[in-house]
Parts: sequence; C-alpha cells; structure tokens
Amino acid sequence: MASPRLKDRYLTEIVPQLKDKFQYTSVMQVPRIEKISINKGIGDAVSDKKLVDMGVEELSTITGQKAVPTIAKKSVSNFKLREGMPIGARVTLRGDKMYEFMDRLMNVALPRVRDFRGVNDKGFDGRGNYTLGVKEQIIFPEISIDKVTRISGMNITFVTSANSDEESYELLKAFGMPFSNKNN
Repeated sequence: MASPRLKDRYLTEIVPQLKDKFQYTSVMQVPRIEKISINKGIGDAVSDKKLVDMGVEELSTITGQKAVPTIAKKSVSNFKLREGMPIGARVTLRGDKMYEFMDRLMNVALPRVRDFRGVNDKGFDGRGNYTLGVKEQIIFPEISIDKVTRISGMNITFVTSANSDEESYELLKAFGMPFSNKNN
C-alpha cells in the first residue's frame, strides 16, 4: 500500500522548508504532527442513549477508525447527569490514518462549509497544539445526509511536537491548512 500523499509531502518538502526557516541543526528538531484527536460531546445523550451510539458510528465512519464513547467523570444534578453515563464520543488518529484524515479534512470537508473563509488562527494553546471546531458533521462526504437525524459538531485537535504556536502555525500552513488571515 502506498504511503499517504501528505506524509510524502511532509518528508520531501515541509521538513527542509521548516528546517531552513527556523534554523534547526537537525531534521529531528523539525516539528511534526503526532496525533489528531477528535471529540464529540453529545449533551442530549442524558435523555437518549441511542444518540451516543449514533455519534460513535458517525465518528467511526468519518475517520475510518473505531471511535469510543466517553463517560461522565462527575455527577451534575442540574443536567440530570450521573457519573459513568456515556455523554460523547472520541477517536485518536496516528500514523497513516492521521495523514489520510487530514488530507480529506483540508481538501474535501472544510471547503464544503457554508460561507467558508478559512479556519480561525486563534485555536493554538501556547504549546504548539491547534484545535478546530466543526459545527456540522455533514461536511464530511462519508456521512449520508439522509441518515442524519441531528446536526452536531466536533472538536478536532492537532497535537504537534512544536515548541511554540508560531512553529505549529507554520507546520499546519505548510500542510495546506486554510487559515483566515485576520490578524496578519
């Protein structure tokens, strides 16, 4: 099986480009994407348990990897939430599946967002990780609109080995992340 397109591009183009830009002495200093975490909170799951199963199924379909339900750590009486209840779904992608998902996200799914002008460049956490919120799961072509009963969003976090937000920004930009340049 051939390696993913973005992985090849990272090794041949992005590594030398970032090595020159940030004056790294070794190729191993160049930041890389370690994993992509996708989380989906399903608040209405308190009253309807089937929603969690649907959320897990949707995430599994989108990513090509089995998602797992997340469970509540604490009980919150105002939300009728008990400790141990399933309230969401998550999946962590690494390796080739991570690069394939990233390719589909940036080249197929994000351009399908209504009135898309780029992703916000304020989603960095100070340690080189970037989180992106998606409001509708139907932007992914794997999801059949006919089967969707409820529109829900998800958070997609890119965990990188970068030491600063600037390095992480340049890495994601080199991969082709469509940032909106509001502050530039």
